Amino acid sequence: MTEPVITDQRAIFDRREIASRIEALVEEHGNSSRQPVVELLKQALDRGRGEMERRLEEHPSAGHAVAGGYSFLVDQLVRVIHEYVTQHTYPNPNRSAGERLAVMAVGGYGRSEMAPYSDVDIAFLVGERRNAWCEQVVEAMLYLMWDLGLKIGHSTRTLDEAIRLAKDDLTIRTALLEGRYVWGDRSLYDEGEQRYTREVVRGSEQAFLTQKLEERNARHKRMGDSRYVVEPNVKDGKGGLRDLQTLYWIGKFIHRVSSAFELVDAGLMTDAEYRSFRRAERFLLAVRCHMHILTGRTEDRLTFDLQRQVAERMNYADRPGKSAVERFMQFYFMQAKRVGSLTGVFLAHIEDDLAQRSARKGFFAGFKPKPRMVKGYRVFGGRIAAPSDDWFARDPVRLIEIFQIAEAEGLEIHPETMRQANRDAKLIDQAVREDPRANAIFLDLLCGRNDPEMVLRWMNEAGVFGRFVPDFGRVNAQMQFDMYHHYTVDEHTIRAIGLLNKIEKGELKHDHPRASRLIHKVGSRRVAYVAVLLHDIAKGRGGDHSVLGAEVAQELCPRFGLSESETELVAWLVLNHLLMSHTAQKRDLTDPKTIEDYVAQVQSIERLRHLAILTAVDIRAVGPGTWNSWKGQLLGELYDASSERLRLGHMRQGRAEKVAAKKAQVADLLEEKAALVEEFGIALDDAYWIAEPVDIIALNLVHYAAAREQEHQLSVHCEFYEARGATLVTVIAADHPGLFYRIAGGIHLAGGNIIDARIHTTRSGWALDNFLVQDPHGAPFREEQQLDRLKKSIADALANRIDLTPRLAQRPLPHSRSKAFDVSPRVLFDNKASNRFTVIEVNARDRPALLNRLARVLFEHRLVVHSAHITNYGERAVDTFYVTDLTGDKLAEGERQNRLEARLAEAAGDAMQARLEDA
Repeated sequence: MTEPVITDQRAIFDRREIASRIEALVEEHGNSSRQPVVELLKQALDRGRGEMERRLEEHPSAGHAVAGGYSFLVDQLVRVIHEYVTQHTYPNPNRSAGERLAVMAVGGYGRSEMAPYSDVDIAFLVGERRNAWCEQVVEAMLYLMWDLGLKIGHSTRTLDEAIRLAKDDLTIRTALLEGRYVWGDRSLYDEGEQRYTREVVRGSEQAFLTQKLEERNARHKRMGDSRYVVEPNVKDGKGGLRDLQTLYWIGKFIHRVSSAFELVDAGLMTDAEYRSFRRAERFLLAVRCHMHILTGRTEDRLTFDLQRQVAERMNYADRPGKSAVERFMQFYFMQAKRVGSLTGVFLAHIEDDLAQRSARKGFFAGFKPKPRMVKGYRVFGGRIAAPSDDWFARDPVRLIEIFQIAEAEGLEIHPETMRQANRDAKLIDQAVREDPRANAIFLDLLCGRNDPEMVLRWMNEAGVFGRFVPDFGRVNAQMQFDMYHHYTVDEHTIRAIGLLNKIEKGELKHDHPRASRLIHKVGSRRVAYVAVLLHDIAKGRGGDHSVLGAEVAQELCPRFGLSESETELVAWLVLNHLLMSHTAQKRDLTDPKTIEDYVAQVQSIERLRHLAILTAVDIRAVGPGTWNSWKGQLLGELYDASSERLRLGHMRQGRAEKVAAKKAQVADLLEEKAALVEEFGIALDDAYWIAEPVDIIALNLVHYAAAREQEHQLSVHCEFYEARGATLVTVIAADHPGLFYRIAGGIHLAGGNIIDARIHTTRSGWALDNFLVQDPHGAPFREEQQLDRLKKSIADALANRIDLTPRLAQRPLPHSRSKAFDVSPRVLFDNKASNRFTVIEVNARDRPALLNRLARVLFEHRLVVHSAHITNYGERAVDTFYVTDLTGDKLAEGERQNRLEARLAEAAGDAMQARLEDA
């Protein structure tokens, strides 16, 4: 884009010296000089790359200089190769007018933006027609470059062909647009450049803009359609290098600029925006160069394992509350955000410019519709604009007001006004933040009924949001270095606000029926929106973000204009925003003590309603696929049970009444097979009837009756369980020690993840175990072939036909890059969470063998597992077990518990996995 300044060029590649050494080799070897020349050029290429690596290490953020240096290295190689081929391989001192050849750099090479392993894109231009000499030279040059190990993208065309194809093909048109002369016939290159402007560009500006924007939108969709995905593509992702290049392509095509700085002269950027453009470009180029060097190949996705290494190479250090990699990625996302705001303003300017050009032509030339005025703002063509350049300076509260009006009226903000807002955001000081009118306007925007998500995102990109709410500014572009959270904290929060808005409008009734009802029953919708805004506001501060966030809420809510009771409720919700999800996913909801403890913390129906809504949007806003019907079912069961307890002050039914009611419901569901309840129900104790849902009991009774009738020693039934978004696997077998861990191993070997397990033994000594199983992507097994594989694997595991331990150790991790994270096993014992059981919670790296290994340790320590509940958070799993000893008692504190803790931590650790893999 802008020619980089390359210092000490001869240290990279001394063309004079190399050329003279080639002459010496030709003189020495004559026609056999090719191989010695290749060896010489390989050495020169390696030296040049080594020099550039040294420079990058010395100046780890010097993206332009390093990318330009790699381009210079290739330029010099191409020039030397051209001279060698045309002078010694195919000399032609008396060339005809048709035997003209120019070598042109295109793509990233043409822009002088090459990373160490970028493709070398070259266009060979020939004269009036193709001829043998030009084809021989091109072929010889290509073979030499291939022998050097370069990845070459190439084309050979006459000028007429190049111009004709550029008119029809957007890719070729773009390639020629950024073409750069390297060597050969300069006059031929100049002629092509003039013809391109005259025959391709003129009159097709609007079409080029439209096609480029469509191409950009398709690329964004392919890459995740957010600049805040936590493993961004530095080249093609939203806010990446390709977006900056698109600005340059469009500017060059429409305004014929030859460097990015000329975009300022064309009025498309201010000086400050150009400096931002260059700063973002320099950083992204440097990151990409580091990635290539670390991987030794073309690599554009900034994966978790690379993030840590690049942060180290770029000299980022840990700070209180933030690791080096989190600080590095926060800066990365700040640059991506800047690219996004630059792109928006730039493209809107281009569109306006083209619209004005077309308005000056035709029948309506000179006609100018009058804008309407809304609260002093100009509104025209669906956009709201500030009426003067000093509009915000005269009253900085307007920086909040314009976004609120845009949301309420369904308007876009004019790009020039966005530029003003970005420039004037610094005017928001403590006086503006404490201004009651400003806070009332902000609260109206936050709770807007049209599209607060979109407008808050604009406000964030303009820098206004973080200035008005500095606590939100602190989490701007902040990532969490894990595989569970898909977005940065600010993006997650804004998405959650958007989800709440959609739930309130009834647009997500299918996925969130309960939240869609509850939002219209809460006493204050303002509480719901402010709680979503503040639930993660204190992340990255080095303490418990829920506790710190509640303190922030106590300060901010009165400022926003919330009452004392509303403030208290928001602070409680922020403090406890993880309570419902943790209880639902990590505890046995059929255990009365779980509900008692939960209700003791919630204390009121109003809190329960708000917490249910906040939990739903928080989980869903984490990223695609994190919300599923299983989580919805668990949260719904917890809500219903705790709601009943809060309303009645006690559980509606005692144990005996609950069992009798369940039996009656199952009998109704079984219809003509209702007799099974009396016939086999007596074999199952009360704990079974209380723990299992009615529909599963009905399936179990039919299965159990058939297994007993046919005298099967082992019976496995698998079916898709739509209500919970999983596959129900029921195993009936003669009960014996170690049954649970063997079944778990068999399911894991078949590729299944157990998300819930309930273990029962009939009075006659038969095990009846129910498992809910999903595949590694969180989807149920449905196909007959998959279900058969599950059955066979369980049968093989129980019959000892397979050695589980080594087979499970060889299974790949569910997330291939999870080794990039440090996950230390942690074991917690809780004898207060249940009246009957000891609850053991193990936090560890997620792997297929985890549940099997933990269950085996519990078996070896002579403990009985009654239920297991498994939750995944990206690279981390939390396995919770409800256990007793062989006499049915809890596991008391003491030496036995300490030994068990050590063994569970060892079984869950990476060292154990490494030993088993090597065995």
